Amino acid sequence: MPQLKLGLPKGSLEKATIELFEKAGWQIKPVARNYFPEIDDPDLSCSICRPQEMSRYVESGLLDAAITGKDWTDENQSDVYVVGDLVYSKVSRKPTRWIIAVNGDSPIRDIKDLAGKKISTELVGVTKRFFAEKGIKVDVEFSWGATEAKVVSGLVDAIVEVTETESTIRAHGLKIIYELMQSNTIFIANNAAWEDPWKREKIENIFMMLQGSLAADRIVGLKMNAPEDRLDAIVALLPSLNAPTIAHLYNKKWYSIETVISQEKVRELIPSLKKNGAEGIIEYTLNKVI
Repeated sequence: MPQLKLGLPKGSLEKATIELFEKAGWQIKPVARNYFPEIDDPDLSCSICRPQEMSRYVESGLLDAAITGKDWTDENQSDVYVVGDLVYSKVSRKPTRWIIAVNGDSPIRDIKDLAGKKISTELVGVTKRFFAEKGIKVDVEFSWGATEAKVVSGLVDAIVEVTETESTIRAHGLKIIYELMQSNTIFIANNAAWEDPWKREKIENIFMMLQGSLAADRIVGLKMNAPEDRLDAIVALLPSLNAPTIAHLYNKKWYSIETVISQEKVRELIPSLKKNGAEGIIEYTLNKVI
């Protein structure tokens, strides 16, 4: 029986990824001190790996498909097929940013001022290629962690670091002088696996369900009943993906209305619907929008 070897990211995205798969229909159960979690799908076998290494494992064929960051695929210059974006994180639904930062009181104001300077980063390959393309000679060293502290203590002149909210950058009194790149979570596949009909269909189906789960985030369904003479007024209040579904109630001059809307609009919409004659209003959560 064929199996698809799937890589899941270890670290900050691990919990969010497992929750996303659960919403999409797969139960993944991590096993203590084990990098091979159980999953309730006999067609899948899972491995948990660091995102920094994931694209190399996919490229080599050790994994058929995986979730990782675009930044690390670029860093490794991996030859993999990008199935598509899965924009989610532990903090926001926005891409992360790799920025160049210096100490707050540094005289460095522009990337040209970094000529001959020392830069610390985990994203060594991308950083070296960036400055080489700009024709600026810099000394780039690998950082094993606590990168912000290195520029604060004067061990390096600048850092290239990833940020979502800039809170850590500000907490260390650093200033951003350049945005190197943006990155987000992507679903990638081994090129040979992508050419295999069975594996490709499985990969595409997983991606579709994950995308559907993300699309349903902060979207809810609304159902209600409306008298015939208030129908037009109520429908006029309703936003929807296409148009609300309307059905005539049996043997009554009433209608059932159903729509899908953004969650943040509900708190203002429901009182307006009630004022305009809607009754039996029900709000329900959605797992997927496909």
